[in-house]
Amino acid sequence: MRHTEPSGTEAIPKTRLRWWTELPLIVLVYACYSAGRLTVRGDVSDAVDHGLAILRVEKALFLNAEHPLNRLFTREPWLGVPADFWYASLHYLVTPVLLIWIFRSRTVRYRAARTWLMTSTFIGLIGFTLLPTCPPRLLDASHGFVDTMAYYSSYGWWGGEASAPRGLGGMTNQYAAMPSLHVGWSLWCGVVLWRYGGTRAAKVAGVVYPLVTTIVVMGTANHYFLDAVAGAAVMGTGLLLTPYVMRTSDRARALLVARFTTRTASGTAVTADAPDAPAAPVTEGAGSPIVSVGCQTSAGERFPRQREQRLEPGAEPDTSPSDAGDETPAPAR
Repeated sequence: MRHTEPSGTEAIPKTRLRWWTELPLIVLVYACYSAGRLTVRGDVSDAVDHGLAILRVEKALFLNAEHPLNRLFTREPWLGVPADFWYASLHYLVTPVLLIWIFRSRTVRYRAARTWLMTSTFIGLIGFTLLPTCPPRLLDASHGFVDTMAYYSSYGWWGGEASAPRGLGGMTNQYAAMPSLHVGWSLWCGVVLWRYGGTRAAKVAGVVYPLVTTIVVMGTANHYFLDAVAGAAVMGTGLLLTPYVMRTSDRARALLVARFTTRTASGTAVTADAPDAPAAPVTEGAGSPIVSVGCQTSAGERFPRQREQRLEPGAEPDTSPSDAGDETPAPAR
């Protein structure tokens, strides 16, 4: 939740974000996302059918840019090898670096940017679940695609199973191609650089990075063009949902804080005037104040020979213990 600052200044969050709470949150979300990708592996035949269907649609619409790009990257190592490094590394480096940069230098904007990224990522996970898709590189060779990462694997740390390091291919879902979150995350990075970079170089990088990433994912045969389109659509949907997610999060936090405060207050017996004073003993049937041990008075009752106080206008009655019974009776006349 935010409050409005005077004109000319940016709004500052009421609750200051701390890195030691943000880092575990981001790690937890990414761990859930990665685990979700592994557990939603669909049937291979279904994934291949979906991939071929996408390829047919692209050919019908003359959107099949994967074939010429893949042939170019395979024929020209000076393009193919850097593209493989781009695909295998920048997706996991640029995004967290920009998150840290926003957190440190654009704190006011950080929470919305982080929520947008996380919301879109979980939408992408829904896509992987509903539509497992075989990437072009895993189709039969008769379809004309070459897995450039396997082709140039001697240049990098990856093997023949996407961008995973050698021997760790089983820890990735190779049929999670629709939507392309490589493109989605790069688009998020591009928007962040364009809006908050502040320099012409940052704006240029904000345009170049998602465009080159889109070319790379197709040229390396890791995604179809429509995968890239779906990745951009996922980010757009996440952007629209971000305000609602933030409001829901604020309400949930407020309810938790209120419930915790109520339980804490109900478990602490204190008085408003003297919180450290011990509670006065109460006897059964009592509804009137205790004035001495074992003795009670009802409302309006006075001790024998107790004199009434006569107050000056505006004065308050004296309630000191000496009025309760220490007064010496006047001698009889």
